[in-house]
Amino acid sequence: MAGTMRAYRMMGTGETRVVEIPVPEPGPGQVRLRTAGAGLCHSDLVVIHADPPFFPVPSTVGHEATGWADRLGEGVEGIEIGAAYGIYFPWGCGQCAPCADGAENVCHQAPMVPGFGCGVDGGMADYVIVDDPRHLIPLGDLDPVDAAPLMCAGITTYHAVDKARPLLGPGSSAVVIGVGGLGHLAIQILKALTPARIIGVDRNREKLDHALSVGADEALLADDGTAAAIRAMTGGLGAALVIDLVGNDATLALAQSVLAMGGQLQIVGVGGGTLPLRFHEMPRDASVSVPYAGSTPELRAVVGLAQEDRIHAGVIRIGFDQIDACYQEMEAGRLQGRAVLVPGA
Repeated sequence: MAGTMRAYRMMGTGETRVVEIPVPEPGPGQVRLRTAGAGLCHSDLVVIHADPPFFPVPSTVGHEATGWADRLGEGVEGIEIGAAYGIYFPWGCGQCAPCADGAENVCHQAPMVPGFGCGVDGGMADYVIVDDPRHLIPLGDLDPVDAAPLMCAGITTYHAVDKARPLLGPGSSAVVIGVGGLGHLAIQILKALTPARIIGVDRNREKLDHALSVGADEALLADDGTAAAIRAMTGGLGAALVIDLVGNDATLALAQSVLAMGGQLQIVGVGGGTLPLRFHEMPRDASVSVPYAGSTPELRAVVGLAQEDRIHAGVIRIGFDQIDACYQEMEAGRLQGRAVLVPGA
């Protein structure tokens, strides 16, 4: 297929624009998808504003995407033309022990292996190339636009919750700090997989209302009294799991202050904060983890929860001309749910 397509490209540090580029052709072993949806993620802003750039420029932004199989490269089998697929983004070497188990997010060669939207052209374009069919997850009857946030926001929060599931028995509590694009899915996944009492924390009252509507048991405005309120809600014990989806100095301090003994603090947000770790400042037997994306089996599990209607991403559908404005809303903390570029809209 000849011709050009639209793509939202990073041209240099802090410089992005929609441009016309040639429609790519799949090479041997590759698959081309016609993009259904591509989610906007806060980590995109870290990449866009990195100086020097993390990845080669120019390159197409977007690591959270779905689409319909459009053309197969030589030797590709098992992919149905016209069927909807989600794209697993943290590509690994495919050869090491973690990759053999589908855990390419912790590939032994990382970060030297470029991933989808993380070193190779991503999803904010009319068409995308996927390097290998193993990185495609069938979506079945799911709306691929609504499923787009599952490819990053969904798998990342599922991975964080799954790591802590042994701690989240009856009577336990889980705190989710930041209940936007990732947080509203974290709450739903916690609700679907655990009996834990779920406490959402945010600076935005509308987001807190949304948190309650998707399953949070409590919703607290982030202020000087938040830590005391969480301690009171947990009978002074603290939370078995704290997922910090912001990751700045203030949220990390809050997370540390409300963590239970033996609890787990998951730092997911890329807010650039620092967590001081000294023996007497952490609860006994507590641990800190920095989860990154998840495995392909975990992504299949997330898609399965969506197919069972147990989780649903709140999607704001946008066009190419709205991308920059949505990133600004995201950076200001005003974006509720997940903005998803829909090229065909």
